[in-house]
Order: sequence, then structure tokens, then C-alpha cells
Amino acid sequence: MDRAPGLSVRLKLTLSYAGFLMFAGILLLAAVWVFLLRYVPNRAMLYDPDDRPTGGVFPVRSALLLVFAPRAAAVLAFLLVFGLLGGWILAGRMLAPLTRITDATRTATSGSLSHRIRLPGRKDEFRELADAFDAMLTRLEAHVAEQRRFAANASHELRTPLAISKALIDVARTDPGQDTRELLDRLHIVNTRAIDLTEALLLVSRTEQRTFTREPVDLSLMAEEAAETLLPLAEKHGVTIETHGDIAPTTGSQALLLQLTTNLVHNAIVHNLPEQGTVRVTTGVRPTTVVLTVENTGEHLTPELVPPLTEPFQRGTERIRTDHPGVGLGLAIVKTITQAHDGTLTLTPRPEGGLRIDVELPATTPPKHQESPGQK
Repeated sequence: MDRAPGLSVRLKLTLSYAGFLMFAGILLLAAVWVFLLRYVPNRAMLYDPDDRPTGGVFPVRSALLLVFAPRAAAVLAFLLVFGLLGGWILAGRMLAPLTRITDATRTATSGSLSHRIRLPGRKDEFRELADAFDAMLTRLEAHVAEQRRFAANASHELRTPLAISKALIDVARTDPGQDTRELLDRLHIVNTRAIDLTEALLLVSRTEQRTFTREPVDLSLMAEEAAETLLPLAEKHGVTIETHGDIAPTTGSQALLLQLTTNLVHNAIVHNLPEQGTVRVTTGVRPTTVVLTVENTGEHLTPELVPPLTEPFQRGTERIRTDHPGVGLGLAIVKTITQAHDGTLTLTPRPEGGLRIDVELPATTPPKHQESPGQK
């Protein structure tokens, strides 16, 4: 936004200091003048050296004014010069931290987010501003790095199905006798995967913008609905789903929280034991929060493998089923939805194998402890 040029803050402070000093000096001189007038008569009798009146009258106040006025003007001129010079120096010292903050802002605007102010000294308003600016740069740098990594990974993931489709079409061109039905089936699979990936990317983008409407949501109902929806998939893989817990009221997007719960349950089914696996979905209440917990049996996970699972396109290939490769955004979507609802996501490897995932969200009202129906 273009603005008309104006006086600098340093000059404004200098003029303010000098003006205040001049005003104080004028008040002081006025007080001295009034004090003198109280004890000096308007006229006085003239005396000779022998202390005898000469009969003349001398205007004392006029004479005093002639003596006082030049000296008062000299004092005011000195105060003006002193105020301007001292105010300029003091304003420069006071605004030095602001200059460092401005330079850091210009550096960040140019694209360098690694610069930090690190303002020394004790805590004051400028120090708080500098520390807040450094914290903002740290978060912004991490966010930009994450976005760049996400964009690079998304480009790679989207390029893969497109490259496969191109290869299939090229083979079909060079081999007219190839079975068309088989080609169409393979193209359909690749295209479906590309569509799923694109929809997942759009969901992540919309969730990060927090453009959804908040409404009362019961996490226990979300857990039951997700379990009902994924029951056929669980039966196909021989996995038992158990749901129980308390009514867990919170506020947020019902569609997004259902997506979160569905992703967690789907992830727990897919990454499970080959036979007789179990998925437990529970909800609980705490003093100010509600908790959704999804546990599953499975292979033992190392502590190093668990944290990256919430990053985009981290599929955990050591524990994935070959018939459900996914798009690598299941837990990343869960993390994004949790953060958009001001919650926390915790992943913990189970000692007996498998994974425990806790989603903690702010509670709305003190909930009544009531057991939800249920075991499937």
C-alpha cells in the first residue's frame, strides 16, 4: 500500500522531547517571574549614597523586566537546542531495537526465514515484540519447509499414476492385439488411485484453512458409525472391531471428525495381524477434553517408526498390506483435522504389538458419564 511520505518516528520523538522541555522551561520561568513580582514593588524611591531620598521614583518592575527577559530568552534558546540534540540521541537509543526488528522484517520479506533478531537485554515491550517475531519466524520457516516438502511429495505421487497411464497407453499403441479389457481395468485402477489422492489433497487443503462450520459433535457416535461402515472390511480380513466408552461431546465439523475416525479405524484394520486381529475404539472424558482412542493388534513397531507416520505419504511399508496401498495421507489427514479442531494427536506403540492412537479435543460441556452401546 503506497502512502505519502511523513516525518520519521525519531524526528517526532525529538520534537516531542524538545517541545516538552520548552514547555517545562516556560512554566518554570513564568513561576520565577510571578514569584519576583510578589516581592518587588511597582515603583521605589531613589536614595543617595547617604541613604537620603532624592525625591525621584524609579520603576523597579520595568527595570527588572529589562534584566530578566534577555536572560530568560537565552535560557529558552539553550533548552531548545539541548532538547533537540538530547531528544535526537535519546530517540535513536530508544528506537534502536525497532530498527533491528524492521531490518529482520525486510530480510524475511526477501525470502530468508532463517534470520533471527535475538534482541539482548532485559524483558520489556521491545524485547517481547522481538521474541514474538522470532517465534513467528520459527513457525513460519517450519511451515514453509513442510509445505515445500508436501508439494514435492504430492507432485511425485501424482506423477506416478500419470506415468503408469502413459506407459499403458504407449504399450497399447505398439501392440494392437493386446486385450482391451485388461488395459481398461488397469487404467481404471490407476485412475481411481489418482482421484483418491487428489481428493485427499483437497481435503487436507480445506481442513488447514479452517473454513468449516462448527457444530456440536459426539465422538462416540462417530466411532460407532465408522465401525459400522468398516465392518465388512474388518470381516474380510478377520479383524474384530470393539467400540465402547462414554458420550464425548465436542464442537467441530461432523463430516471432518467422521473422516478422522474412519481413517483411524481403517488404518487399524489394514495394518493388523494376518489373522484374528483386533481393533478397539473407545471414547472418554477428562476435565476439559474428550478423547478418542483407537488401538489395534499387529507387528511390533520401533519408536523410530511411529513419529513419521503422521507425515504426508509416509505409509509405513513395514506393516502395510499389499492389497491396500492407500495414498499415504490417512494419518496426515487425521493430524490436520485434529489441529484444525485445536486438539492433540498422540501415537504410541503397544508393547504387545500394534499401535495406540489418541485424539484429544476440547470438550463443550461437562458430559454425563454414560456408556455407549456397543461391541461389534
